[in-house]
Amino acid sequence: MVKHVLKQITNYLSISCIILLATSCENNSKTNNNHLVFKYNEHKNIGSLDPAFSKDIADIWATNQLFNGLVQMDENLNVQPCIAKNWTISEDALIYSFSLRDDVYFHKDILFGIDSTRNVIAKDFEYSLNRLLDKQVASPGSWVLAKVDSFKAINDTLFQIQLKQPFPAFLGLLTMKYCSVVPKEIIEHYGNDFRSHPIGTGPFKFKRWEENIKLVFRRNNNYFETDEKGKSLPYLEAISITFLPDKQSEFLQFAQGNIDFVSGLDASYKDEVLTADGRLRDFYSKDVNMIRGPYLNTEYLAFYMDSDVPEIQSELIRKAVNYGFDRKKMMIYLRNGVGIPANGGFIPKGLPGYNEHIGFTYQPEKAKQLIAQFKTETGNKNPEISITTTSNYLSFCEYIQRELHKIGLIVNVDVIPAATLKDAKANGKLNLFRASWVADYPDAENYLSLYYSKNFAPNGPNYTHYKSDLFDAWYEKAFNETNTAKREHLYTKMDSLVMKKAPVVPLFYDEVVRFTRKNVSGLGINPINLLELKRVTKD
Repeated sequence: MVKHVLKQITNYLSISCIILLATSCENNSKTNNNHLVFKYNEHKNIGSLDPAFSKDIADIWATNQLFNGLVQMDENLNVQPCIAKNWTISEDALIYSFSLRDDVYFHKDILFGIDSTRNVIAKDFEYSLNRLLDKQVASPGSWVLAKVDSFKAINDTLFQIQLKQPFPAFLGLLTMKYCSVVPKEIIEHYGNDFRSHPIGTGPFKFKRWEENIKLVFRRNNNYFETDEKGKSLPYLEAISITFLPDKQSEFLQFAQGNIDFVSGLDASYKDEVLTADGRLRDFYSKDVNMIRGPYLNTEYLAFYMDSDVPEIQSELIRKAVNYGFDRKKMMIYLRNGVGIPANGGFIPKGLPGYNEHIGFTYQPEKAKQLIAQFKTETGNKNPEISITTTSNYLSFCEYIQRELHKIGLIVNVDVIPAATLKDAKANGKLNLFRASWVADYPDAENYLSLYYSKNFAPNGPNYTHYKSDLFDAWYEKAFNETNTAKREHLYTKMDSLVMKKAPVVPLFYDEVVRFTRKNVSGLGINPINLLELKRVTKD
């Protein structure tokens, strides 16, 4: 297998890289208890191990091994207990009261004194959340508490948060690593250097960090969670993270068995690993497992509803575009089958509120009829639209251009820099543009906020300037609905209402793709692409 991979991708690697990798292989072969060490590469590097700065996925993956919060998310995006063993929400949906476990201890450190540790109390959460709001700390996660009025420790095991207004997605926000508990005495000692001297409560504890070279975590033997049989978590003895800077080097290390896991599918080797329809090629299936599942990212085209261009204003044209191209074929040709054709609404698959029946399917004859109706009603015999995109998505827009030409619609494609597109779409300067929306937090309200009339860009994320009084009423009603099933039903109704006016063209819902060695088990997958290692084992 190694020879095959080397033959395929050695041309991507410099001689120095190969020497470095060979040295790494030799060192790895000498590692004791290798079957208890989970190894992966982080090609984007890690900026900080302080959870208050866990903005990027690389940082989030690392801090998730070291820290815990009040609550946590399971693989189905359900909020579960963590340090808070249970909680209650007041009838007006404003006061959240969390009862804390009394058996959660910080990782050992001499700064704690004679016992080298202490248990977590409610005051620790009061300190940790106040730290997010501290302008001197300047945490990028302060927005998480935007709807919070106040919070306080009632006693050692009771922590209370009061909101300014009802917000059902709030528990989901609390699962973010920003909201992890940290010890005041350790942070006061290290100050800004806490980024490289992290002390948390997580399943693994910090051991060593040679920046840009290697990061090592060791098992926390005092971790409070157990599995279904009562066995202590985590199962692994250690985590080892390397920092090879490019995906080709990373994949070579994976192919040689020197790392256990690769996330994502880089263009440089996607055809080598996957068939056109997204299956793992036979050569790799002997040694590699592929895991894939929905990712909370919707890729789409957006119409600017306040445009003075007749084609953009026309619901007939907007629907014709939605019916006029085959999303499934697009995914096979352009993404090796990775990604889910967006035949539902704007809410992506994997998120409660998603419904596969409310969107558009490929119906070219219906699209032609809609174009013909537009021509008849307006007298415009040559309807024309222009899609603005960045170079990364040119192939998608050109595919749509060719397909829509077949139904009688002239399509131009304009390519501009990403920064220019971002500014232009916010200021209503583009009639039709490609965009994507990755969830800030795992609740469909995050996606529906793009259609609330009070969120018109540039003061909010409603880039289409879609407006519906009924949608606004349902959106506001959802904030006060504490029944999860009823709120999800409202979300689906809102999504369906938007699709009936077709201010957007959903293209595809992205997928998380993970490759692991056959000897790795327990590495699941989730729609927020969180790396969870506490239940992973290696044979």
